[in-house]
Amino acid sequence: MMTAWISDQRDGTYLNPVLNGDYSDVDVVRVGDDYYLTSSSFTNVPGLPILHSRDLVNWTIIGYALSRLVPEAHYLVPRRGGGVWAPTIRHRNDKFMIYYADPDFGTYVVTAIDPTGPWTPPVLVDATKGAIDPAPLWDEDGQGYLVYAFAKSRSGIDNIIALKRLNADGTATVGEEIRIIEAGAFPPVETSQGLMPWFTVEGPKLYKRGRYYYVFAPAGSVKGGWQGVFRSEAIEGPYEGRSVMDQGATEINGPHQGAWVDTPDGNENWFLHFQDTDAYGRRVMLQPMIWDDDGWPLIGERQEGKHYGQPVQSFRKPDLPVHPVAAPVADDDFKDGFHLGWQWSANPASDWFDASIKGKLRLKSVSSSANLWEAGNLLTQKLPGMAFSVTATLSLAPNLEGERAGLLVFGADYGWIGLENTADGVKLVQVTRLKASAGGAETVLSAPLKVAGPVIVRAILEPVTVPQPVPPFPNYWPSMLRATMASVRFCYSTDGETFVPIGSGFLAPPGRWVGVQIGIFAQALIGTPSNVATRVGYAEFERFTIAAV
Repeated sequence: MMTAWISDQRDGTYLNPVLNGDYSDVDVVRVGDDYYLTSSSFTNVPGLPILHSRDLVNWTIIGYALSRLVPEAHYLVPRRGGGVWAPTIRHRNDKFMIYYADPDFGTYVVTAIDPTGPWTPPVLVDATKGAIDPAPLWDEDGQGYLVYAFAKSRSGIDNIIALKRLNADGTATVGEEIRIIEAGAFPPVETSQGLMPWFTVEGPKLYKRGRYYYVFAPAGSVKGGWQGVFRSEAIEGPYEGRSVMDQGATEINGPHQGAWVDTPDGNENWFLHFQDTDAYGRRVMLQPMIWDDDGWPLIGERQEGKHYGQPVQSFRKPDLPVHPVAAPVADDDFKDGFHLGWQWSANPASDWFDASIKGKLRLKSVSSSANLWEAGNLLTQKLPGMAFSVTATLSLAPNLEGERAGLLVFGADYGWIGLENTADGVKLVQVTRLKASAGGAETVLSAPLKVAGPVIVRAILEPVTVPQPVPPFPNYWPSMLRATMASVRFCYSTDGETFVPIGSGFLAPPGRWVGVQIGIFAQALIGTPSNVATRVGYAEFERFTIAAV
């Protein structure tokens, strides 16, 4: 399987990011010699991806903790920006536990003995709406606690970290909420850009080391913020806070929200966090971490004369056993269904693909909105790198006019290239829909050929920097004035040798809290009557390949 990005430099060093994909709000736990990672999955299904590594650099996806989103009926359609927010993975009493928030419904937990599953159905731990980013801690006496933040859009409050106790098995909160950090009341914090007020404090991770409780919590916005840490000798506070890493002189903006882990011998500490790269999503970075003599952590490389660090672009690998070079799977030959890198945009119906077909992937032409922003039957995966091509071979076997299938590059604007059944037969088309998230109209270009069999379609993605408005706060890093979009071009071939460009391409922006995705789909006209829907056709995909450009 090819990928467009490898972090391991094969010389004892690594290059950030260690995951060049959209693994937002990353969290990691070490169990013995093994590390397990999960991240936000929002409305992609299955949710809560589980990745494994033994060296913190080379990661492989091994499964998902959430087979379907709950409430089931609510997520039968895509709820862009909703769903699974900022999980925390822990291991306790020989059991894996993942706490995650759905800000529209509350905080849930899923558990498993084996990280590959099976995982239990979600249990609602706390019904506080607007609560996000939950993280548990069990104290020496066995008492469990849950710390979380608030999403202003749902609750009307933010910049607050709250705490509740957990029952004995961690499946429910008990007692009253305690606000342990009201960040707006803290004095300004020192950063490399000067003194900054504490704002947008979120993503708390609760740890205990020695006599202190520590809340690792990013602040200052996703792209322009810093990694904060608060500490107290009592779990309920009072807490003091400082910055432990910011962008400094680097191009790694907003080092944000992650996980502290150590090596099995306890000699090294590491921190994994994400960097928001707009259309390319929230990529995962690995940073060295130390504990200073004053009991505060410092992440990254120390900024001269300061008590906080800045991210490293490359560094020596952790002192851990050699691990085979790896990256999340991207290519697919569809020999037996589809690989673990794929996700739907909503809870799928059982007939969206035909599992009995081997050697190719058969997708049913599902009745769905012509605006794919509203369609759940998109099978997508994260971008595997920055500059790459993705190529697919597809054919369409339609029964109704208007059936379509294609290779998709999907964000708030999207484009695709593929086949459409028209009154004049099957045609190769390139479709672009700008401002899809706001109901924008689509543009359709038809290639000057009739299609009687499989066609090979390709999308080429390359990063493009565009100006961005000045941030609405006084001090900011220059990188805040730039945003990264994906420049997308389409082409096709009938022989696999000569590719013909079609369309002028477009700049793909991110989706709602997620980066651009690549994928495939098949659809019929929305509103196809139920007595006709059984007669819709299908599309078949034979290969899906990635190549660096």
